[in-house]
Amino acid sequence: MRSIIRYAAVVVAIGSLAIWLGCGRKSESPAAKASIDIKGSDTMVNLMSALAEAFMKAHPDKQVAVTGGGSGTGIAALINGTTDICASSRSMQEKEIDLAKQKNIQPKEVVIGMDGLAVMVNKSNPVDSLTLEQIKQLFQGTVTDWAAVGGNKGEVLIHSRESNSGTYVYFKEHVLNKGDFATNARLMTSTAALVQEISTNVNAVGYGGEAYGKQGNIKMLHVRKTADAPAVYPTEETVRGGAYPISRPLFLYTNGAATGLTSEFITFCNSAEGQKIVREVGYVPMKG
Repeated sequence: MRSIIRYAAVVVAIGSLAIWLGCGRKSESPAAKASIDIKGSDTMVNLMSALAEAFMKAHPDKQVAVTGGGSGTGIAALINGTTDICASSRSMQEKEIDLAKQKNIQPKEVVIGMDGLAVMVNKSNPVDSLTLEQIKQLFQGTVTDWAAVGGNKGEVLIHSRESNSGTYVYFKEHVLNKGDFATNARLMTSTAALVQEISTNVNAVGYGGEAYGKQGNIKMLHVRKTADAPAVYPTEETVRGGAYPISRPLFLYTNGAATGLTSEFITFCNSAEGQKIVREVGYVPMKG
């Protein structure tokens, strides 16, 4: 009987040792990871996919998976510990940071580029420039006819991103001054879908990352801070220099300072090669 007890004790000891060793290996695994996940901004999904493709080409034994869903989706994934990197076209809100810390997540922010948020209309629309106040009036529904802002007579058809989009949040805060969109605004699941709608309707208006403004049958408007200010078109120079009134950073968030493969990828994003890709995709690199 005693021998059986001794045998059981040895088994327990060995089992405990295996668990301890296993835990030790697990703590080291992030640095040795062969794959990372990136979730978040639809605005940034093409950019992150291009960066991931170039990174994997240089590191054939590594994998980088990119999915969109919106900045809010990416931030939620970071808070819940289900992504290595959150790509976000807006900064995290204080309530999101507080929630993250409650779950022992310490958000670490890195900027990899800039984006000019373009106001887009159909190419057949004669309007070429608007003030920030006029843009606000259009999207809040206080101006409902294009004739009121220098266009042809016709109902203004508003297109917006959904509320989980970082683009939506940024536009709401910085253009609508935290006011509400018009109740008849159509909420689009992606900027690509929004661009498609504007391309086919002369009275449509929407907003999105400047990189999308070069697609389809649309044009980006010049924007004036005030009626007396110069009309500024979203370009690399005007966005980086701050002359274009609707500009924003593009963020990557990690849980604490990035390590291992995650750190390598973020370093690549801000390298000369990575910043070249930022420009090629249509965004503004951190350096000229």
